[in-house]
Amino acid sequence: MKRIRVKAARPYDVYIRRGMLNDAHTMIRALKKDARCMVVTDSNVAPLYLDALADSLGADTGSFIFPAGEQSKTLATFGNILEHMAASGFTRADLVVALGGGVVGDTAGFASACYLRGIDYVQIPTTFLSAIDSSVGGKTAIDLAAGKNLAGAFLQPSLVLIDPDVFQTLPAPVFNEGTAEALKHGVLYDSALFETLATGDFKKDMESVVYRNVELKAAVVQKDERDTGERRMLNLGHTFGHAVEACSGFSLYHGEGVAIGMLMAARISERLGVASPGLSDTIRQALLQNHLPTDCAFDAEALCRAARIDKKRMGDTLTLILIKRIGECVPYDIPVSDLLSVMKMAVGTA
Repeated sequence: MKRIRVKAARPYDVYIRRGMLNDAHTMIRALKKDARCMVVTDSNVAPLYLDALADSLGADTGSFIFPAGEQSKTLATFGNILEHMAASGFTRADLVVALGGGVVGDTAGFASACYLRGIDYVQIPTTFLSAIDSSVGGKTAIDLAAGKNLAGAFLQPSLVLIDPDVFQTLPAPVFNEGTAEALKHGVLYDSALFETLATGDFKKDMESVVYRNVELKAAVVQKDERDTGERRMLNLGHTFGHAVEACSGFSLYHGEGVAIGMLMAARISERLGVASPGLSDTIRQALLQNHLPTDCAFDAEALCRAARIDKKRMGDTLTLILIKRIGECVPYDIPVSDLLSVMKMAVGTA
């Protein structure tokens, strides 16, 4: 079993092992022996794993299931979880268990942050993407009509349990979302990781791949728990990717948006002289090898409108993350008034 200690303001452990889900109850009960638990999950994950986990946690375990998908990451779902906890008489001695992908973890985490001004929660991510990204770091959020993740709070989990075996049940596009995020970590910090992933042949050693990605994410969180400095680097590809997702009506997966957005960032990096020519082709080939999209179907004007509503915007300035070379990136501030011209570079029309 691999373990990473996340040294946040409230430290916690991330455990990674094949078959971990079968022993999750032991780890959770070691954390809070007598707590009542509520497992929050979605309609895709519940039929696969909910009953076994709930039974192993004990008779006092309840559950809340909501329809799978980004469309459920709403104020309504958030409110229903809170009402369910209140109706169940939950106290601060009790525990929420988020069993699912990023939508489940974000929504259950936000409800945990707000219920009684904060209740402990455990993350059990069931997708490759959530295992190496949203389950670690304490960002919780829901979407508003105006955009993604516009309402949220910081609350570090008390424990994260990652079982790479559960990734075997994922549809290929959902698994590939995690690959996009892992490639992003490689572009940001680790050229060797990027090279491992770029071949598309890495599934035989998923524990090590997950471990390295969580290790990189934890290092960033420890430096910048509340997303005011170094952690902004993790937004590589996200300003453009979120715009692509929004323009698609969220028919694209988040990881697909990140993949396209990362390639856009590479094109801009070349155009502005931040990177040498050839970078975007290197990233494009890595994406293609991993069955990730590289083409954007939307024009610069539509993308610009979507990107103007961005939580990473500070007043009239937007910080982009550009790429110097694989393994090294830099923040790059632009006036919001320049966003359209930058978007034209990103889609190749300027």
